[in-house]
Amino acid sequence: MSETDPSGPTPQHVAIIMDGNGRWAASRDRPRAFGHRKGVEAVREAVRAAGELGVRHLTLFSFSTENWSRPAAEVEALFELLRRFVAADLDRLHAEGVRVRILGRREGLSEELLKLIETVETRTEANDAFSLNIAFNYGGRDEIVRAARRAAVALDGDLSALTEADFGQYLDTAALPDPDLVIRTSGEYRISNFLLWQAAYAEFVFMDILWPDFDKAAFQRAIAEFASRDRRYGGVRHG
Repeated sequence: MSETDPSGPTPQHVAIIMDGNGRWAASRDRPRAFGHRKGVEAVREAVRAAGELGVRHLTLFSFSTENWSRPAAEVEALFELLRRFVAADLDRLHAEGVRVRILGRREGLSEELLKLIETVETRTEANDAFSLNIAFNYGGRDEIVRAARRAAVALDGDLSALTEADFGQYLDTAALPDPDLVIRTSGEYRISNFLLWQAAYAEFVFMDILWPDFDKAAFQRAIAEFASRDRRYGGVRHG
């Protein structure tokens, strides 16, 4: 049973920019890879908390198209964490009815990673209790460009009648509702090329907490902040 807050609405789709693993590790005189490993534990906590709090869709920004500029050892460590997460959690997620989608560019990924992604998505595609979306090798501008190319091919180059709703069908998130709430940890105040199209009317909550310390209590605080806001979608306040 979900623990919804009767004083306000619960966001159905929450997207999180998971930031601060490296700083968390550095503050403990540990390597960045240690912070990323602890970050995976926070991912597990976030998935569990989302379901308990009544969230139906959770999208996590794990690896951006810009992250390729990081040291090769750190990039490989991030890939290894994805492998470990899938190996350790896929059976449990599937048993709990979680559907897992991987958002982002597939070109340029290794055959091993492509096979891993296919395994995850195929194994869970019939599940509908909860939706977990991992943005991996993802960039918002890149997604929009790829969607425009798909639309041009599908419509034989004639985009004159293309609507916003039509365009949404070509995005990586085509089967998902737009996020109601976007959270960023670590105290940074930017969205870093994340869900640029989809977050047009999302509420943003920026938290000083570093990602490895993100827990259910932090998730509840973000949802409480969301519930306190007046979402008018460009309209005016009534009453």
